[in-house]
Amino acid sequence: MKLLKHIANLGYGSRRDVQWMFREGRVTDAAGEVLYADDRVEHDAIRLDGEPLDPPPGLLLMLHKPVGVTCSTKDPGRVVYDLLPPRYRLRSPALSTVGRLDRDTSGLLLLTDDGQLLHRIIAPKSKLPKVYVATLADDLRGDEAATFASGTLMLDGEKTPLLPAELEVLDARSARLTLHEGRYHQVRRMFAAVGNHVAALHRERIGGLALGDLPAGEWRALDDSARTTLFATDAP
Repeated sequence: MKLLKHIANLGYGSRRDVQWMFREGRVTDAAGEVLYADDRVEHDAIRLDGEPLDPPPGLLLMLHKPVGVTCSTKDPGRVVYDLLPPRYRLRSPALSTVGRLDRDTSGLLLLTDDGQLLHRIIAPKSKLPKVYVATLADDLRGDEAATFASGTLMLDGEKTPLLPAELEVLDARSARLTLHEGRYHQVRRMFAAVGNHVAALHRERIGGLALGDLPAGEWRALDDSARTTLFATDAP
């Protein structure tokens, strides 16, 4: 792909905008030699204003979504794309969230422009585990773990039972819950089904990929080793 189209597709500007970048000598190689719009150069060798370009298509990001931020641009208020450089909204192919976290849920959110990867992660047959920590309004009764693990729990309005889920009690009003599917507001509805209410919810892991100490509102691009870790569901 010619450089002009490549840089425009990364969201740095329209083709006309990028054309002016070339005319002003702002696009160079790693050695500082000026590049031209119809040159063909390896992505990693390109510099814009002396800085490396954003990752090429096939991008996978990890973001720590704060409470109060939504995943859909159709919702009012701040969205996760506001936490990224503005040009990330303009990338082609588009950068999409891998599933969603609701406004009141924090934690690990993945974004990618790789459609095959996105579908591999969210496909029901993948059963990729997702781990949440729930803070509850009332004390746990003690029978929730058995109920969630039974594979017979039915959510209101649904016709098929939930897959077995693992509950680890952390204290009287908090628990770690591992799901192997992703139904609408599933964690909140599961605790509602056993007579409790989720006061706060945080996703800390997807597959073998943990959020770790990434601060709220921050993000980072993931490399190939992180993708391998994502699908290593036996990771600690």
